Amino acid sequence: MMEETWVVAVRSIIAFLTLMIYTRVLGKQQMGNLTYFDYINGITIGSIAGTFATDLSSKAWIHFVALTIFTMVTIIFQYITLKNRTITKLLDSDPTLVIQDGKILEQNLNKMRVKFDELTMMLRQKDVFDITTLSYAILEPDGSISVVLKPEHQPLTAKDMNLHPPQSRLMTELIIDGVLIKQNLKERHKDMNWLTEQLKKKKITIQDIAFAAILPNDKLYIDLFQDHFSEKTDMGDYEGPF
Repeated sequence: MMEETWVVAVRSIIAFLTLMIYTRVLGKQQMGNLTYFDYINGITIGSIAGTFATDLSSKAWIHFVALTIFTMVTIIFQYITLKNRTITKLLDSDPTLVIQDGKILEQNLNKMRVKFDELTMMLRQKDVFDITTLSYAILEPDGSISVVLKPEHQPLTAKDMNLHPPQSRLMTELIIDGVLIKQNLKERHKDMNWLTEQLKKKKITIQDIAFAAILPNDKLYIDLFQDHFSEKTDMGDYEGPF
C-alpha cells in the first residue's frame, strides 16, 4: 500500500511537470477563452495526464508516449490551421450574427444552441442592458460575444471632440509581496532615491507593501498588507457560521 502511494506521488509530479511543459509549448490557446478544438485538446491531454499519474496497471512510459504524441499532433494541427483557412473554419467554426439592428436572430441563436438568458447574460458582461441600442452582436467561435452599438449610443471619443490626449502607457508592477522588481523601476526611468522618498512620505517600508505599481500618470499606487478601512463593505447576506 505504501509503495503504491509513493509510485502515485512520483507519477503525479512527473505528470504535472510534463503537463506544464506541454501546455507552455502549445501556447496560450489552452488558457482563457477556448475554441471547441482547444477545449477538446485540453480535456484529452488532462485525461491522459491523470491516467498517467494513477493507472498502476500499465507502465508509465505508455501514457507518457501517448501524451507526447497527442501534444505533437495538436501542434501540427495548429500549424495547419495557420496556413489553411478551410481547416480553420472546420475546426473553429465561423462567427455567428445573433442580433441585428436591435432584433434577435432566433434562427442563428437556436443554431448555436444559446438560450435567451445566456445571451442577455453575455450582453450584461459587455455593459449592454438595452438590446435596442445594438447594431450588431456576434457570437465568436470561442463562445464570447462582440457587440457594436448604434452610432447614437456610442460614447464620445477624444477624436470626436478634436482632442489630442497624450499617448497612454501601461501600469508597471513595482513591488509584489514585499519584494522590489528593480528592472521595472529602471524601465520607468526611476531610481531607489525616488522610491525611498515616496515611501518616506507615507512612513512605510518595502516590506509593508503587498502590491505597488507605477501608474500611467507616473503616480505610485500602494496596497499594504495591513489595510485600514473606516468601514468594511460586506457584499454578501449569508449569516451562517462559515
